[in-house]
Amino acid sequence: MGAIPGAVPRKVRAGLVGWLLLMAGLLASGLAAAVDPVELEDPALQARYRALSHELRCMQCQNQSIADSPVGLAGDLRREVRELLLQGKSDAEIRAWMRERYGDFILFRPVFSWRTAWLWLAPAALLLLGIGIAVRIVRQRAALAGGPDIDDETPA
Repeated sequence: MGAIPGAVPRKVRAGLVGWLLLMAGLLASGLAAAVDPVELEDPALQARYRALSHELRCMQCQNQSIADSPVGLAGDLRREVRELLLQGKSDAEIRAWMRERYGDFILFRPVFSWRTAWLWLAPAALLLLGIGIAVRIVRQRAALAGGPDIDDETPA
């Protein structure tokens, strides 16, 4: 019997399935590595732990929270947050402790102070600047549109 036209040979199909399984396994292992499996006994503490770990930035990844980062430093920071929670520290005390140790950069939402004022005020200033530029452009174009047409003028 001859081969069916357009059919994928059995060896190629087996290779594709193996490759897809390998990629799925690699993807799943990466996702599992970023998950923090530790559960605290008290549900209220667990909720606070999750909220805090999503508010703190991984100092190595810099664009992920410590909850989402798989690196060792994030694991150390998560452990530190757990220990501080178990010691009875409040969320504000834990944030303050992390700020003292790592600076304002560790907080995704830094507190308003004279050092971080530009973070909070720059977006508003840039928005006002953009509105001012847009108003000026619109006024200039309106003045040009309302002026005399060159084609309508007759030469003297």
